[in-house]
Amino acid sequence: MPNIALLNNVDHKNLRIVTERGPAWGDAVMSALTFPAEFRELQAHYPIVFAKTADGASFEPLALLGFEQGENLFLHEGRWDAPTIPLTIERQPFLIGRPADGAEDNLMIHVDLDSPRVSASAGEPLFLSYGGSSEHLERISRVLRTIHDGLETSRTFIEALMHLELLESFVLDIGLDDGSQNRLAGFYTIHEERLAALTPEQLARLHEAGYLQAIYMAVASLSQFRALIDRKNRAVAASHAAGR
Repeated sequence: MPNIALLNNVDHKNLRIVTERGPAWGDAVMSALTFPAEFRELQAHYPIVFAKTADGASFEPLALLGFEQGENLFLHEGRWDAPTIPLTIERQPFLIGRPADGAEDNLMIHVDLDSPRVSASAGEPLFLSYGGSSEHLERISRVLRTIHDGLETSRTFIEALMHLELLESFVLDIGLDDGSQNRLAGFYTIHEERLAALTPEQLARLHEAGYLQAIYMAVASLSQFRALIDRKNRAVAASHAAGR
């Protein structure tokens, strides 16, 4: 269970955050939650797909990092092997939340004190000696605000996709170099035929809402499946070599 606390420069004045990348720090995940404003940057490196929410009533966009649970093919020798890290990964172990009165303009930073990234001796400090925020904490504050705003927009974006029936399920069969056969299922992507059949008025409304570019970025991102399969082949080959 996470141990969430409201971050402050008194109780947490000596906290540091480990910024290395690897399974030990919680980075061994198959996907990362994303949002339309991030699609343009992520689509150059990750396939962007959609998954049903836990209640099955809606969808959420995800950047795929691997093909099975606990697999992140972008982790390599203590670093993230891509120039862009999804912000919902970068923000760890921080969260943003409203105070008890729910005031939107007073969002506060919280931290999971049980995260392996939290340390008293290693990593980036959160506060300066006189109590001010460090550069790292300032960066995290901006990241959290971007995520918060992005997820707010994502809800209406998904509603638009669902209204126009632009999401379809897909299955990806993957044959690896070692002869093994794998299947990726349970995800959704943009239905390109329905997208192409939209009326000029429907396209104009998507454009005016700022959604059309995100839709095309999600479509373009699917070309990254080839690169992700290449990463999987290299990981399997390295595993076989280590087991000899």
